[in-house]
Amino acid sequence: MWFWLALGSAVFAALTSILAKIGIEGVGSHLATAIRTMVVVVMAWGMVFLTHQQEGLSTISQKSWLFLILSGLATGASWLCYYKALQMGEASRVVPIDKLSVVITLVLAFVFLHEQFTTKSLIGCILIGAGTLLLVL
Repeated sequence: MWFWLALGSAVFAALTSILAKIGIEGVGSHLATAIRTMVVVVMAWGMVFLTHQQEGLSTISQKSWLFLILSGLATGASWLCYYKALQMGEASRVVPIDKLSVVITLVLAFVFLHEQFTTKSLIGCILIGAGTLLLVL
């Protein structure tokens, strides 16, 4: 099931890029990010209430609160950078660079989460990096 959800994430991320590039025309990048964020907030809280998970708020640890807040700040910074880059550049060049996050995530997961970094991971990182370079040059 995780594979299909991850694939869905990729498809929706691709749609996000195309729809954002069309929608950002004539709109300030920060305003566009704020509009997108409001839609995501409404959708996320809707899912919380639809699945009756709101009771879980009181059981979240301080550590989880801290890291979820930091994750939210990182997401916000990412979206602000992404929308400004998308407004200034071509989607076909901005998006591959944005997807270097895959390589960065693998390295950070190895360093901070002590996840396994294999030969296959290394080759994949090199290929993603080379592919990104090829697409943006």
